Amino acid sequence: MAAMNIECTAVIQHRGKWWIGWVEEVPGVNSQARTRPALLSNLRSALREAIELHRKQALEGLEIPAP
Repeated sequence: MAAMNIECTAVIQHRGKWWIGWVEEVPGVNSQARTRPALLSNLRSALREAIELHRKQALEGLEIPAP
């Protein structure tokens, strides 16, 4: 499978000791971490997993959640 470069909008907030964030374009892609770099890494990982799952669901003919 070829690599794909896409741009998404990550909403990031610092609340107390935690950084929280989510990707606006993909429902369910959210995370939290103690540091901003860790949060960004978590969000990238969650986004990759969501895209992989949606791709698999599409190939199997399953319904993919709308954004």
